[in-house]
Amino acid sequence: MMIKIEAIVREEKFEEVKAALKEIDVNGISVSQIMGCGAQKGHKQLVRGTEVDMFMLPKIKFEIVVSSEEWAEKTIKAIQEAAYTGDVGDGKIFTYEVKDVYRIRTKETGYDALN
Repeated sequence: MMIKIEAIVREEKFEEVKAALKEIDVNGISVSQIMGCGAQKGHKQLVRGTEVDMFMLPKIKFEIVVSSEEWAEKTIKAIQEAAYTGDVGDGKIFTYEVKDVYRIRTKETGYDALN
């Protein structure tokens, strides 16, 4: 079973998470800059001399598809350790079962398309 992992983390943890994934040989990573809100509920920021509530905060989203439960556990652990600060707003990790993967160039499917 293939598993997709989506991890939403603080912007300042981008390099640490990327390095942690590289260290355990996870390849095939997609990264997006996103805006989001959760329990952290934003923060106040000074904009042109006026204090403004910033409800949506900048975050980084990592998307990774792995080939097994074992790889999912290793990947999740690496992300959790690298992204952790202990403060509200550290992020979330979501997992999904992936039905199939198709490599466009070679038309390979499944596990072969991941490697």
